Amino acid sequence: MFHQRTAPAAAAGDLLDAYRPGAAFLASPDGVILGEGVAATAERLEDVSGLLAQGTAEAESGPIAIGAIPFDGTAPGRLVVPALVRTAPPLSRSPQGDRRQRPLPGPWDMRALPDPAAHVANVEQALKHLAHGTGAQATAKIVLARSLRLTGPGPVDVGQLLGNLAWRDPAAYTFAADLPSAGAAPRTLIGASPELLVAKRDGRVVSNPLAGSAPRSADPSKDQRNAVHLLGSAKDRHEHAVVVEAVAEALRPYCRTLDVPEPELARTATLWHLSTRITGELRDPGTPSPVLAAALHPTPAVCGSPTAAARAAIAGIEPFDRGFYTGAVGCTDARGDGAWVVSIRCADVAGDTLDLFAGGGIVPESDPDAELAETSAKLRTLLLALGVNQPLAAPPR
Repeated sequence: MFHQRTAPAAAAGDLLDAYRPGAAFLASPDGVILGEGVAATAERLEDVSGLLAQGTAEAESGPIAIGAIPFDGTAPGRLVVPALVRTAPPLSRSPQGDRRQRPLPGPWDMRALPDPAAHVANVEQALKHLAHGTGAQATAKIVLARSLRLTGPGPVDVGQLLGNLAWRDPAAYTFAADLPSAGAAPRTLIGASPELLVAKRDGRVVSNPLAGSAPRSADPSKDQRNAVHLLGSAKDRHEHAVVVEAVAEALRPYCRTLDVPEPELARTATLWHLSTRITGELRDPGTPSPVLAAALHPTPAVCGSPTAAARAAIAGIEPFDRGFYTGAVGCTDARGDGAWVVSIRCADVAGDTLDLFAGGGIVPESDPDAELAETSAKLRTLLLALGVNQPLAAPPR
């Protein structure tokens, strides 16, 4: 049995200032949550509802759990019931004066895994795999990622990095989740995801899959051209449709009604995305958000389709373990209401080292060089938050 305390904060900036590694932070369009201390823990989404039922809280909605699960659904996650939960209005309502950003001290040593040329070769290998498939279970899409390890002159200031991410793109789902550490230094998953895996409130469910992207530009005319080209791209619309269809199929058994509109454009500070906001009414209003998140994870946006075949291809091509990248980060209360976001545009931070990740969906129409450029654009979210503004190396051709 445990008891969770709650306390409101005047503004999101207050919670950003209060954040320290080991705590849990999640900012969404609905508000900001900071969880401090540990009252109870779980490793799997399916255990969270039962865990919350064992405690009490000062909040009317009961205790809240917050944390992260990895890409590999069979591996343990880190889901925490904080001893103290502090809440604030959304970042967008914070005073302009709160928006403090500053680069983190360098220099940074960078090591790509795989290197750019090898990633292009990996995409070519994935395209051969797609071309050789036959029958109803042939692989339709494979999501390939690459990693960039940055090592700095001293321990990374995770709080400042979190603030930089939050203020650079207040509309994103900004998060910092404590992870199991192999050493003495705290380990944190930190990021600013644009993609809502699922949210549930009062019997309603929302999922906002993203797939298909194009870089933003400081030139307004070029930026608009990039957006228009993305919206009309047959390759990107195909990639997006694969994801949307899979998300809708996963939600249908839980929903009385389900609305799946045509894709629209969504933007972040660095990228344009194709976006579809799927909404539904649950058959059972009490279905907990962790159950819905488990049913959806991983979507074809981060794995591929069909899931098992894409996962096997990823294991045979990618030269690293994704860990919590392309997992999910989120929170839920004792009533099952909550939100879970896809853990992309993120870094795994421990001591003086950050492992950054970015990936792209490979379909038969994909171009290897374009896929490399897409991952480079996605890596810029974290690089710019660090204060690193330099182009990533292109492969020799």
